[in-house]
Amino acid sequence: MDPAILGPIDVIFSPIIEPILLIGVVTNLVTRLLAHRSHIRQNKQEKGSLERLKIHEISNGMLIIFSFYYMTLHHHGGMILSLMVLTMVLADIFEFEARLVESRGDMEIELPKGSMLASMLVLIYILYIIILPAGPLDQFLMIFS
Repeated sequence: MDPAILGPIDVIFSPIIEPILLIGVVTNLVTRLLAHRSHIRQNKQEKGSLERLKIHEISNGMLIIFSFYYMTLHHHGGMILSLMVLTMVLADIFEFEARLVESRGDMEIELPKGSMLASMLVLIYILYIIILPAGPLDQFLMIFS
């Protein structure tokens, strides 16, 4: 199966997909912290009326799209990355619902620890992909061949 199945899109994005994913995850972490600050501010203004930060939702969507695209280029690594990104977004959805409960219950708004941990795991995996492109086992086997 030819990994270049998307033609012109592959010509543009194939050589730079790993840095795009790295920038996307770092952006997602920053927008997650901005969303948390926004939730704290919204909670101080009016209890129980939190809104999602649009730029964070766009960041989530773009990260999902690019991780699915990475799966067309590198099937195994892309599958792992896509599952990790989807888990991160799912954790983010549940964390937002938890913030709504905290806001309605007149509690202090906590950091979204679960989704931040998931983001950090995605960041570590993307760094692993960038630093060790062939993987440690393949590099070990290449020494002896």
